[in-house]
Parts: sequence; C-alpha cells; structure tokens
Amino acid sequence: MDYGDKLFWLSVVIQRKYAQICAEFDLTPSQATLICAVRNEPRQMADLAASLGMTKNALSQLVDRTARRELVGRSSSAQDRRVVMLSATPTGKVLGEAIFAEVAKRLPEIARNLDPGDQRDFERVATAIVDTSDLSAPTSNHPITP
Repeated sequence: MDYGDKLFWLSVVIQRKYAQICAEFDLTPSQATLICAVRNEPRQMADLAASLGMTKNALSQLVDRTARRELVGRSSSAQDRRVVMLSATPTGKVLGEAIFAEVAKRLPEIARNLDPGDQRDFERVATAIVDTSDLSAPTSNHPITP
C-alpha cells in the first residue's frame, strides 16, 4: 500500500471509531458532529455548512432531524435577521460535551499499538495537520451530504 492508501485506511479507522462512539449516544456521526460544533457557542449556518463541507440544504435537513430531538435550535442573528444561527439546546450542550469528552478519551486508542515515542509523534503530527488546515471552507467541489 502506498501513502495515499494508508491515509485512506487511517480515515476509515477514525470514522469507524467515531461512528461507534456516536452510536452509543444514539446519534449518527453527522448529528454528533453538528452538536459538538455548536456546543460552546452559536454558529452561522452558512459558515458551519462550509466548515463541515456540506451544502446549506444538506445542513438544513440535518438540523431539522437534530432539532426534532430538541438538541439544536435555529435563531436569527441579532445583527442581521437574514442570518440563521445554530446553537445547542441545554440538553444538546450536555450531550455535546459528553460526546466530545468520549471522543477525546477514546479516539487516541487508534494509536494504542504504537510505542510511546510513536504515539507522541502521531499526536504532534495530527496536531500540526489540524493547526495548519483551513477548517472554514470545504476543500473540494464535492460537498458531503448527511
């Protein structure tokens, strides 16, 4: 397997572990991601769609499904009534914090078979990748749909 193959399979390992955690909270990975993204502060719907690599329509459908469970809510921006803000409900905030804590605790398990030095290197490289990535916009012309 070449480097691209390894990165592909690494993404599968991460997604599979994340999906397992989300299922324990009776959420889809998309719902859990949405809740975690708005757990600390409201976010503009358009900005959030771009950050998650989703179309506005796909995000709207995801918000509808998650709002029916009373985990997120929509409101108008105080500065511009045309701007839709998304935020976690009190229940959604508690759930988002629990999911986030579980992910932070268990996702590093993917590196458990590495020796301690390699684990530190993996953490350093993963941190550098995230810190130097533009998470404000999708990286392709193919938005993700939930």
